[in-house]
Amino acid sequence: MFNPVITGTGVFTPEQIITNDELVETFNAYADLMNAQNAEAIAAGEMEPLEHSSSEFIVKASGIEQRYVIDKTGVLDPKVMHPLFPERADGEISLMAEMAVDACHKALAEAQVDASEIDLVICAASNMERAYPAVAIEIQQALGAGGFAFDMNVACSSATFGIQAAADMVRSGSANKAIVVNPEICSAHLEWRDRDCHFIFGDVATATVIERDSDAKGDYFEILSTRCATEFSNNIRNNNGYLRRSRPYGMEDRRDMQFMQNGRKVFKEVLPMVSKHILDHMADNGVESDDLKRIWLHQANKTMNDFIGKKVLGRTPEAGEQPNILQDYANTSSAGSIIAFAQNSKDLESGDTGLICSFGAGYSVGSIIVRRH
Repeated sequence: MFNPVITGTGVFTPEQIITNDELVETFNAYADLMNAQNAEAIAAGEMEPLEHSSSEFIVKASGIEQRYVIDKTGVLDPKVMHPLFPERADGEISLMAEMAVDACHKALAEAQVDASEIDLVICAASNMERAYPAVAIEIQQALGAGGFAFDMNVACSSATFGIQAAADMVRSGSANKAIVVNPEICSAHLEWRDRDCHFIFGDVATATVIERDSDAKGDYFEILSTRCATEFSNNIRNNNGYLRRSRPYGMEDRRDMQFMQNGRKVFKEVLPMVSKHILDHMADNGVESDDLKRIWLHQANKTMNDFIGKKVLGRTPEAGEQPNILQDYANTSSAGSIIAFAQNSKDLESGDTGLICSFGAGYSVGSIIVRRH
């Protein structure tokens, strides 16, 4: 048995930014357009008019101030309201793989590992660009890695589930050096025309290198323990699967083909589930609240994170103990906790203990207890 450690992380950030003000201006123009087109039905009481959004509403509901996206032109066109991605030929690298490779190169550079040394690639993300061939295998080829690769989808918990799988394989010896990559093109599955959720997501890609501690060439985080849990719920759902695509329909009439959630039920059910999961994981490993120097949580909603942080620590987290990045990145699904970890972990001292946790649709929750060396 070997001891798995995290030796490098990388983040790919798109160049384009959509601010709350830009998003609100577009959404309100769309709402006015729809209300004008359906004026008679609205007057007859057959349908409700679309409400305007506001930057104040977005910040209060989520803590989000902006988001990075691959394409903002389509999103900010009131007559389009979705990203516009040019079609790529089968011989060209896919968009997901292109993002992933960028993040992987950054993680490999930090770990001082050559891509040819990697013998396991896991592409763990909420929405895959295609059913097959696996995007992970495409990433493997683009990197020049060896071994094997596969895709994984556990929604917003994909990164932590992927890290557990990679850590277990490194521990057992079935893989020597692994990279878990999370290319999240969330803008493509978000319904930008829905006031309740049009502000939630952004695009990004993260990567994490996991290898044996004996192979580490610099500072690293020892993976002390991992834990995953799932419980089925329909409160966060996207029905846009390949079986649905085989049936004729008009996309504009199928609201369930994009991201959907029952926000109130998610808050009520997920918060106690995640808090208990973390506390049980800590207790089983002899980790006290005072032992945690930092918590890197899934970046979905500031209110949720504040609640969980207070439950785990038994007090309101101090500045820096529970870093949030969603004000800049918005919700980036599985990548959020890894962005927080990548950007807010280098200052920890040897022996410091921290916890990475992600949670989301499923329901799913994954936690990783790490120690700095």
